[in-house]
Amino acid sequence: MNSDPNDLHSLQQDLIEFTQSLVRIQSFSGQEEEIARLIAARMQALGFDEVIIDAMGNVLGRIGSGSKSILFDSHMDTVTVNDADQWDVPPFSGAIVDGRLYGRGSMDMKASLAASIYAAALAKRRGLAADTTVYVSGTVFEEDCDGENLKHLFKELNLRPDFVVICEPSENRIALGHKGKAQIALKTLGVSAHGSAPEKGLNAVYEMAEIIQRVEHVNAELMKRGDPRPTLVLSRISSVSASLNAVPSECEIYLDRRMVPGETVEDIRQEMERLIAGKKASWEVGRLRRTSWTGMEINYEPLHPAWKIDLDHPLTRACNEAFRETFGRDPDRYDYWDFSTNAVTPVSLGIPTIGFGPGDSKLAHMINENCPVEQIVEACAFYARLIEKI
Repeated sequence: MNSDPNDLHSLQQDLIEFTQSLVRIQSFSGQEEEIARLIAARMQALGFDEVIIDAMGNVLGRIGSGSKSILFDSHMDTVTVNDADQWDVPPFSGAIVDGRLYGRGSMDMKASLAASIYAAALAKRRGLAADTTVYVSGTVFEEDCDGENLKHLFKELNLRPDFVVICEPSENRIALGHKGKAQIALKTLGVSAHGSAPEKGLNAVYEMAEIIQRVEHVNAELMKRGDPRPTLVLSRISSVSASLNAVPSECEIYLDRRMVPGETVEDIRQEMERLIAGKKASWEVGRLRRTSWTGMEINYEPLHPAWKIDLDHPLTRACNEAFRETFGRDPDRYDYWDFSTNAVTPVSLGIPTIGFGPGDSKLAHMINENCPVEQIVEACAFYARLIEKI
């Protein structure tokens, strides 16, 4: 192993062991305190110039104080594990098997979080951040409320980086953007009546039945479009009735609508109006309310258009140069995520944003989630070179 402290090889073992320690911590959404404090402590130990935990519980580390700034963002939270007995490798072991680090959050997205932390430290040791301010964030509650974490972080700390890298998994390909998201609560109203006299009421579930058929038809039409293609999914249904012997007075469905570039918020509004046309129904954006580990209330409105950065943007060009130096070749293709990320906040503010991270996103939220160790090291090298190129 190279003993030069300015070389990635000297940090590689620490990087992987730190990633393992992150995976061993259960950091479900709303329960990130332990991992936040470990991350803050490691940033300080690695020589970050400033480390802050904000009122929501997000961790932000800073290196340098140059005229241009770049933020590397990863979320600290993970989805829960309700199927631990089905994993081949225990989900909180952080074990490495055949060159892959296993565990919940190993890929989504503790590997990239560790890689970005060590990349910033490496950039400082190499003197690459002389004219650059490098921020690394570990954010909370992304799984439920993507973007609300950075929205608060930016506001509380009066922060507006010049560039943002979202470190979600892309198998170490440059990700140029992702689909938009609209989550909609749609409700029908009926009239309650006793189950023995249903003709005296109006069944809200029956009122919803035709709407559900419309939802299925709309999605079938959307699926005929080219890539990236939009989708519409009914993800939840519920009803309200006075008792099991009564005609339901309310029925609600929850819709997950994924948007593609070119679709607008107005397009979604018109689509929802067509779905409820002629029915005793209404719709609204399905707001979520959560509480962070610090006790702060989070109110989230899941309505975000799709976005994509231009291939000739200076940030894309800098990523291409960093990629070329890291892998010895030009990118063979670019990624475009079909899921939403914290990018919705910087994009909405007009901040140039791009994505890059280790691991296969298709393994997210699945049993045996894992990330190739080699990709973690490569991501760290890429991030460090991007700091130099930006």
